[in-house]
Amino acid sequence: MVAQISSVAMQIIDAAMLGHLGTRESATVGLVSTTIWLFGGLCSAFAAGFSVQVAHYVGAEDLREARNIIRQGIFSGLLFSLLLTLIGVIIAPFLPIWLGADEEIRAGASEYFTIVAVALPVLEIYMLAAGSLRCSGNIKVPSLLGALMCVLDVMFNYLFIFVFHMGTAGAAYGTFLAYIITMALMLYFMSVRDDQLRFALDTELIGRWDWKRYLPSKQTLQKALTIGSPISLERGVMCGAQIAITAIIAPLGSVAIAANTFGINIESLCYMPGYGIAEASTTLVGQSLGARRKDLMRSFAWISVGLGMAVMAVMGILMGVFAPELMQMVSTDAAVVKLGSEVLRIEAWAEPMFAASIVAYGVFVGSGKTLVPSLMNLGSIWVVRLTLSLILVPTMGLHGIWIAMCIELCWRGATFLFRLSRRGWSNISMEEAKNNTTQTEKNQLIKADTIYENY
Repeated sequence: MVAQISSVAMQIIDAAMLGHLGTRESATVGLVSTTIWLFGGLCSAFAAGFSVQVAHYVGAEDLREARNIIRQGIFSGLLFSLLLTLIGVIIAPFLPIWLGADEEIRAGASEYFTIVAVALPVLEIYMLAAGSLRCSGNIKVPSLLGALMCVLDVMFNYLFIFVFHMGTAGAAYGTFLAYIITMALMLYFMSVRDDQLRFALDTELIGRWDWKRYLPSKQTLQKALTIGSPISLERGVMCGAQIAITAIIAPLGSVAIAANTFGINIESLCYMPGYGIAEASTTLVGQSLGARRKDLMRSFAWISVGLGMAVMAVMGILMGVFAPELMQMVSTDAAVVKLGSEVLRIEAWAEPMFAASIVAYGVFVGSGKTLVPSLMNLGSIWVVRLTLSLILVPTMGLHGIWIAMCIELCWRGATFLFRLSRRGWSNISMEEAKNNTTQTEKNQLIKADTIYENY
C-alpha cells in the first residue's frame, strides 16, 4: 500500500506543481495522461508475466529457477519497452490532434508525451525488479524506494519547473530522473543484496558473466505470454476506452480537462491502497500455487478482498467529505476546484465495489488465470461505462462521465465477486503442479501421474 500510494503521490506532485502554473499547463498533461497509462499498463503487464512466475518458483522453493526467470525478464523487458518507446516517439506529434485538443496545448502535450515515451525502458526494469522483490516476499525495499522516489520527484520537479522555468517538460524530466535513480537502486537491491534473488547465489556465475542466461527460454516466454498477454490486452483496450472518454471530454474545454485530470489523481489516493493489497494477494496466491495449497489460495483471496473493500470504503468517505480541500491542493482555479469536488463526491460511492474488482483481479493474476478476468474488465468498461458516457455527457457534461464511471465500477465489482465465489480459478491441475515445483517434487508428481493413469 505504501508503494502504491507513493506512485500516486508522484502524479499528484506533478499535477499540483503544474496546477499552480495555470489551467493550460494542467490540461496539457491531462490530455495525454490516459495514453501514458496505456503505455505504462503494457509495461506493467509484461513485467507481471515474469514476476508472477517468480512467485510460483519461490513458493516451490526453487530459487535458482526464480533468478533465471528474472534474468530472462530483464532482457525481454528491455526489448519490449524499446519497441514501445519507438511507437511513442512516432505518434507523439499527432496524438494531441487525434484527441481533439485546442491549438494552444498541442505542442506542450506532444513534448511531454515524448519525454515519457523515452523513459519507458527505465520504467520497465523498475517494475520488473520491484515486482520480483514483492513476489519473493520482500515488501519493504520496494516500499521504501517508492517513498524515496516521491522525495526525489519533488526535488527535481521544483528544480526543473520553478528554477529552470521548463514548465510541463520540466515535470516530465523531473519524474524521469527520479525513476532512473530509483530503478538503479531497486535493481541493485534485487540482484546484489537480496537474500533469495541476488545473482551471486548461482555459483556458476561467480567470476564471469554468462549473457546466455538472459535469453528467454521457450517455456518461460510462453508462460509469460500466457499470463501477461491477457493483462496487456485488457490494459490496452481499457486505456483505449479511457482515451475515447478523454476525446469526449476534450471539447468541453480546459476547465473540464483539468478537473477530470485532478479528480482522477485525487481519487487515486483512494484506490491505490486497493492496488497495494492486490499486489500482496498476487504474491500470496502465487506462492500458495507454487506450494500446491489451494486451501491457502482461497483463504488469502477472501481475506485480501475483504480488507481491500473495508480500506477503500473508509477512503471513499474521507474523499467525499474533504473533496474541496483535496482539490485546492492541486489547483488554484475556483472553477476547476468546484467541478472537481462535485465529481469526486459522485465517485466516492463506488469505492468499495471498485476495491472488490481490483483485489480479486490481483488474486486471479497470482493464480495465473488472467484471460477471463481480463475479458470481464474489457466488457465492463467498453459496454457499460463508454455507452453510459455517450448517453449522459450531452446533457450533464463532465458529471455524466463520472456518473457512468460510478455505475460501471459497482457493476464490475459485483461480477468479480461472483467469479471469485466460483472455485474453478483455484483448481491446480497436475500439469500446473509440475511446472511450479522443484525437480524432486516433479519426479514424485510424474510417478503419481503414471500410477493414476495405469489405475
